Amino acid sequence: MGKVHGSLARAGKVRGQTPKVAKQDKKKQPRGRAVVGFGKKRGPNSSEK
Repeated sequence: MGKVHGSLARAGKVRGQTPKVAKQDKKKQPRGRAVVGFGKKRGPNSSEK
């Protein structure tokens, strides 16, 4: 069988080249149940808008 994708000598090349940038802290968005705005929950068979 022939060699497949490059040797392990090159492993981690790109990540090693990229400059280190500190993570910015950002406010977490609410998700799931917390996102739903106002109003009463409606069932799937409800005809009112």
